Amino acid sequence: MPPSPAFRPSISHAALGGTFYDEVAAARFPQHVIRHRNQRWAKRVGLDTLTDEEWIAHFGKFEPLPGSHPAPLALRYHGHQFRVYNQDLGDGRGFLFAQLHDLEDGRLLDLGTKGSGQTPWSRQGDGRLTLKGGVREVLATEYLEALGVNTSKSFSLIETGEALTRGDEPSPTRSAVLVRLSYSHIRIGSFQRFAYLSEPDNLGRLLDYTIRTYMPELWHDDLKTRAVAFLSEVCRRVARTGAQWMAAGFVHGVLNTDNINVTGESFDYGPWRFLPVLEPNFTAAYFDEQGLYAYGRQPDTLFWNVTRLAECLLPFVPKEDLEAALGAFGPSLQRAFNDAMLWRLGLRSVDAKTDEDLTRAMWTYMLESKAPFEQTFFDWYGGLASEGRARASPENERYTTELFEPVRKALAAYTPIDSTRLDHPHFSKPRPCTILIDEVEALWKPIAENDDWSLFEAKLKRIREMAAAHGLPATA
Repeated sequence: MPPSPAFRPSISHAALGGTFYDEVAAARFPQHVIRHRNQRWAKRVGLDTLTDEEWIAHFGKFEPLPGSHPAPLALRYHGHQFRVYNQDLGDGRGFLFAQLHDLEDGRLLDLGTKGSGQTPWSRQGDGRLTLKGGVREVLATEYLEALGVNTSKSFSLIETGEALTRGDEPSPTRSAVLVRLSYSHIRIGSFQRFAYLSEPDNLGRLLDYTIRTYMPELWHDDLKTRAVAFLSEVCRRVARTGAQWMAAGFVHGVLNTDNINVTGESFDYGPWRFLPVLEPNFTAAYFDEQGLYAYGRQPDTLFWNVTRLAECLLPFVPKEDLEAALGAFGPSLQRAFNDAMLWRLGLRSVDAKTDEDLTRAMWTYMLESKAPFEQTFFDWYGGLASEGRARASPENERYTTELFEPVRKALAAYTPIDSTRLDHPHFSKPRPCTILIDEVEALWKPIAENDDWSLFEAKLKRIREMAAAHGLPATA
């Protein structure tokens, strides 16, 4: 059956013209087995009525969705990779497949791919994704969404029946194609490309398209004014997502400028990790030998990246005005971090100073005690109203020390956002839902050895339970 009558497709990005992308064809795969189908988000965009056969036709064989792009678009961009500029980037194993609208809030969304074959930007790569890489991205997006992080969604994962050779996995390894649902794929690197090529007209077109499409409230007839407003807004959005990562204990791993979306959404997950304990120097990627993208350096790295965006706008705005606009980043990060911490603890805000005092006390305790990161939030969700659960925790002895006393005193000012959440079955368990690296490997092992997906499905069920306990819809 076709998409639901409410389905609202778009070809918005095509209006930018061919200098912004290349029309490409998807790879032909020998096999198509659905491994993950995100029905909640499919319903939100009007695609939940597709049969499995139709799902494979669109998200495994990439037959166009009615009314959207007739051919996939491999987007062009540049970027700093580990702070070294690379002008040979672009969608090398993915493309923009379709655009459509969120039926709940009207936002324009992209369906983009990972592992869909070679493009002009593949740089001798095979354009493929390993099944394990796809499983990891599903787990990352589902868990981040449940933790309140502004993230792309893993919309579809289809195993494709090829044997791939990779240096970081036992090979041959299984292949897959992922489709992600994202709030645009316009990167800082998209702007860097036109700045590098000295094409101010195209740079201005990209700026105006981005504002009109994603930030229409920022529009001003004066180019300088709207460019400054745009930079300030990107700073706020990127800072907010970075703060959410920090509160979630998330390490992205590869914070290159081509991986930073100007709408502020977190996306494109490779060597991600979650913290076992609060450790600023914790690094996700084995190839990040200098710890450039370590957990504690993420805010500074994001600021470095938005500063590169500011440089792209120099043809339109004096340097001093751009520097002033960059000033939005720091205060936005602090506010967003306080908000994210309160959300993680399930507590109502009191006032800016009191909230910051609680955040500081909690962070100091976790840093000095090395208490299990997720367990601490789990035990104290709801504040002092959850003290009984904290006393029953496997980590209860940590909460009777002098080190914890400043946290206890700070929590006295707070009440739960919703006291009914504290009775959710999620909180009746002794330990929280986590997704540490050893757990990921344990989930993958039965898939690799016996094609047994039961542990993976059980983990997704537990993540959905956690999302519900936090007052969110089930993630899939």
